[in-house]
Amino acid sequence: MPFNPRLRPSLLTSAALIGLLLSGAACTPTKGPRTIRAAQSGTADVIGNDNVALQKAADLLRPGDTLTIGEGTYTMNNSLLIPSGVTVRGVPGRTILRKSAGVESALADDGDYGETGLRVMEPAKFKPGMGIAISDDKLASGWDISIASVAAVDGDMLRITPMTLRDYDHEKLHARVRNNFPILCVVNGQNVVLEDLTVDGNKAENTYLDGCRGGAIYLYHVKDITVRNCVAHDYNGDGISFQISSNVQVLNCESYGHAGFGVHPGTGSDRPTIQNCRMHNNGQVGLYLCWRVRHGMISHNTMESNGQYGISIGHKDTDNEFDDNTVTHNGVTGVLFRDESFANSGHRNTFRGNRILDNGDAKQGYGFLIYPHAGDIVIQGNQIAETRDKNKTQRFGVYKLSGAGSVTLKDNDLKGHEADYREAASAPAR
Repeated sequence: MPFNPRLRPSLLTSAALIGLLLSGAACTPTKGPRTIRAAQSGTADVIGNDNVALQKAADLLRPGDTLTIGEGTYTMNNSLLIPSGVTVRGVPGRTILRKSAGVESALADDGDYGETGLRVMEPAKFKPGMGIAISDDKLASGWDISIASVAAVDGDMLRITPMTLRDYDHEKLHARVRNNFPILCVVNGQNVVLEDLTVDGNKAENTYLDGCRGGAIYLYHVKDITVRNCVAHDYNGDGISFQISSNVQVLNCESYGHAGFGVHPGTGSDRPTIQNCRMHNNGQVGLYLCWRVRHGMISHNTMESNGQYGISIGHKDTDNEFDDNTVTHNGVTGVLFRDESFANSGHRNTFRGNRILDNGDAKQGYGFLIYPHAGDIVIQGNQIAETRDKNKTQRFGVYKLSGAGSVTLKDNDLKGHEADYREAASAPAR
């Protein structure tokens, strides 16, 4: 089943029913939940080592069922789309979904809105069933990228489904097709558990796709989803991304080595729980709260050694609780409140009992860096410190820019800085 963030739930349901009818499962009703088994060898309902086999198994699932995926590395040439109401379980550390090596071609003419056929310069690189992303130099990020699947290759024409969502300019903006896609996905779904799975993004052999459209583990327009005991690593983009979601729980997971963010809730995601996770060695940010992330509980996590920030908070990200996290050795600052208008700022966020330690680089370093106009921030009972005798980089504990709102500091252990607290008109230039 091709991945499509814009499909209506009714269309996804129809496609799932067609899959059940073709498989014969709909003709032999079984009472109660079932376990469907996918493996690379031996006795299983589906045998195979790629996304085609895994999708075939997922298409057999009914609400209440469990899909178990045996150990081994599965080559992913397209997304694995999981339906509602099921559990998908691997073998811890030994069930690995690995992105295939990337291919790319320029378009041979414009890819207009609503296209289901794209002429490409190098059609031999593509095969039916392959997941793709369509973009150009201007429409190259966020919701401007179209995600589709190759239905057929007809000469220099890729027949794709679903249609393109923007106008991609071949002549001036180098419109192109790449086999980029999110790997493990729930779209327009609810009541799903993903556990004990490893997703390898194969960053070295793929180009960048940001977290609005992709991720090693990607959830779109979902509610009541649990991602537990999973590992996501080395995606050329974000590790675990969930957009337009409610009550997503990311528990006991590790997300590392990604070009972008470790965990990325956004686009109106409310009541997320992120607990007992480790987000480390990502190119940009450990935990990135994007747009309208509200009433979240972020606790007992480690955000460590990320390229820029441990935690980034911005556009309408309000009323979140950060408890007992360790935020250390990140490139610029432990916690960033991004520059926003007053109406759009990250107000009413609370930090209690966290350890914000040893962040920064040779140019600048902060425990908290608070831009306008975030306010009603509570920072209570935290350890905010530069602990090293040499190579100190966390120069300021809490650095508040003029125009930011109220910040309540209470019972914190602030030490080792050039200044534990400073208000200034601007941050030092990098």
